[in-house]
Amino acid sequence: MNQKTARLIVKGNNRVDQPTGEAMVKINKVYTKTGDKGETSLAYGKQIGKDHPRVRAYGTVDELNSLVGIVRCFNLEKPESVRRDKLETILQNIQQRLFDIGSILATDPKSAPKNSMPAVSEQNVTWLEKVIDAMNEELTPLNSFVLPGGSHVNAFLHQCRTVCRRAERDIVGLSRAEEIEANLLAYINRLSDALFVFSRWTASTMNEKEFLWEPGTDDPKDWRWRTKGK
Repeated sequence: MNQKTARLIVKGNNRVDQPTGEAMVKINKVYTKTGDKGETSLAYGKQIGKDHPRVRAYGTVDELNSLVGIVRCFNLEKPESVRRDKLETILQNIQQRLFDIGSILATDPKSAPKNSMPAVSEQNVTWLEKVIDAMNEELTPLNSFVLPGGSHVNAFLHQCRTVCRRAERDIVGLSRAEEIEANLLAYINRLSDALFVFSRWTASTMNEKEFLWEPGTDDPKDWRWRTKGK
């Protein structure tokens, strides 16, 4: 393991001497009061407004990561199986990459020392593509769009997908003003596709329900609105 040490300011006065490749973040205080006037600190200390496109981008990635965590919780409530554990492993890997992406976006590229931050590689993008392709081989072609829902896992995977698209829009917006790594954008773009495939794969192979869009479907004829009683 490379023991080269990089200095990383996490937030405010929270510092860490982090050997490359080791997770050694130490947060001394949860609140610093530095954001009370609408500003926040990027890694290495630069202050920017909380409504800055960079903050919006890594905030949405953080939101996405939280939702992936919810999917993992519901998935692990299922009986133990190879497929359940496979999805758990995949989602765990994705959460790690999302944290990398959040760290990259929360860093001012002009302030960070070279090679001090994680990076999204072409191999990370290729890995997602291989997962998508492998799952797709087990699915039948769609004849309609899918309605989100059917189970907790399915519904939250669809919410992950839509938040991932918002994260992509936020990152693209940031890229209009500042340079963003091409692999980072490619990974987020591919991840939204992957989350859609995960929802279908879960429904198809793990006995989950899936509802398809039926354009122009008539309202139920036998529904009765109750104006009295329960």
